[in-house]
Amino acid sequence: MTFNFAIFRLMPGDATKMIIDPLFTPEAKAELERQFGLDDPPFVQYVKYMSSLSKFDLGLSFSTRRPVVNELKERLPNTAVLFLASFTLTTIIGISVGVYTASKRGTFADNFVTGAGLFAYAVPSFWIQLLLLMLFGYYIPILPIHGTMSAPPPDGFFLQFLDRIHHLILPAGSNVIVAFGSWALYTRNTMLEALGQDYIVTARAKGLPENTVLRHHALRSVLPPIVTLIFGALPGMVSGAVITETIFSWHGVGKYLMDAVMMQDYPAAQGAFYLIALAVVVCNLAADIVYGIVDPRIRVGEGGAK
Repeated sequence: MTFNFAIFRLMPGDATKMIIDPLFTPEAKAELERQFGLDDPPFVQYVKYMSSLSKFDLGLSFSTRRPVVNELKERLPNTAVLFLASFTLTTIIGISVGVYTASKRGTFADNFVTGAGLFAYAVPSFWIQLLLLMLFGYYIPILPIHGTMSAPPPDGFFLQFLDRIHHLILPAGSNVIVAFGSWALYTRNTMLEALGQDYIVTARAKGLPENTVLRHHALRSVLPPIVTLIFGALPGMVSGAVITETIFSWHGVGKYLMDAVMMQDYPAAQGAFYLIALAVVVCNLAADIVYGIVDPRIRVGEGGAK
């Protein structure tokens, strides 16, 4: 929280220019600085910041003069929808493709997925997203390239729901393309190692169907490290919302943070950064809990960790 307070005040620029018109009288400037607490020494500002944060009071935005909490509440559902859609699709597609390519080792499908996965993992995520933006926004303009809903919005709940899904395709799809490669390759490699074990040879010798061998024997044995990878990647997906939402003008917390940084809006930037940092901590905690659930060897009993 101390870092969150200091980092934005160490940036170059003058935040007072966002709230004070050069034509204001000295008295008006002093009054505005007093209202936003900018006339206090840094230590006093820090004490007030920590006191307000304990009550989840994030202050007023310099640019909109609205409570930051209210603005984050408006944007948080959009970020949650984008995150959940990206995470769910990436998990399903990444694991499914990894299991399939492990069963088709050496084929064209295996080589293609391996190459595509390495390419998606190697290049910057924003490059792929900008490429998709240009492709589906200019050359093949079939998808909306900005916003969460058309303006004006369509009439009726069902049409609005479809319109939101339409706007979600490009940002969520770009996240899937960026992230699925590492998950698919990791699943493939762990599956190949499992498929060479004796219990898999025994299962096949018993005449079990290949799908049963893959799903109920090989995949279950490698789920703990795969789950660790998936939930370990959650913090990166949360922080990556800043890039995705900025590129696609998605009305979420990530874009709110970027706009606040560009406008030297201290309260807004601090509030958005704090919320994203809190989400990262929760994701790390979820990873530890889920890993303990899927791997029976990881338990904390009366005698300590086992």
